[in-house]
This record gives sequence, C-alpha cells and structure tokens, in this order.
Amino acid sequence: MTGSIIWSLVLAIHVLCMTYWVGGSVYSTLVVRSTVGLLDPGPRNSVLLQGYTRFFRGLYQVVPFSLLSGWALIFHEGGFAAVPWTVNAMQLLGLIMAVIFILTVQGPFRRARRAMRPQPALFDTLRSRTAMMAGLGVLTILVAAMARGI
Repeated sequence: MTGSIIWSLVLAIHVLCMTYWVGGSVYSTLVVRSTVGLLDPGPRNSVLLQGYTRFFRGLYQVVPFSLLSGWALIFHEGGFAAVPWTVNAMQLLGLIMAVIFILTVQGPFRRARRAMRPQPALFDTLRSRTAMMAGLGVLTILVAAMARGI
C-alpha cells in the first residue's frame, strides 16, 4: 500500500511539472506576447524580459524534476524495454524540449538579459523557441492520451 502511494506521488510530481512546462509555454506563446504588444517598445521589452526570467527560473527546477520523475516511473515499470512505445516517445519528446530549453536559456535569453536594449529579434527567437516547447508538449500530451488505450 505504501509503495503505491509513493508512486502515485511521483506520478503527481511528474504531471505537475509537465503542467507548468507545457502550460507556461502555451501561455507565454499565445497570451503574453499579444498582450504586451499594446505597450510601447521600452516597457514591452522590460515586461517580456521579466516574464521570461520568471518562467525560465521555474523551469530550472521543473525540467530536472519532470525528467527524473519520468525515468523513475519507467524503472518502476521494469525499464525502457518493458514500457509501451508511447512512454519512450514521451521521453524522447521531453528530452527534445529540455534541449530546446537549455539552448534558449544559454543563447537568446542570455543575450537579451545582457543587452542594454534587447532587439525585438531576440524576443521573436524566444517566442518561437517557447512555441516549439509548447507544440512538443501538446504532442507529448497526445501521445500520453494514446497510451490509455494500450
């Protein structure tokens, strides 16, 4: 009984992490950018930079926890060979999302934070990379839904 409670908590942590990651990416892509478009360029850049800073700060914790909890669940089920293809597909998509996150933070986000006046192209790059994470996250959710039938 205790074991099932622990694994339920691991699954809950995994789902909560993915909710933050995918939900935050979708929100950032679809809502924030269009909303700050109403502001003048100076305040717009400031708001965007603060928003990305807070979102990425959260992802620094969420990304490792989501990957580690997913792998723990895989090993609990018997390892990579024992789980359905959908679980391995979710793992691959999660790893791609993690790489996009790392490359985004180390590249355009770092340049935007260090710039006196970040260029709009940097924010376009941040938005497109966040949109890629959102798209891959939605695809991961679709793959997870397909696993229910297996």
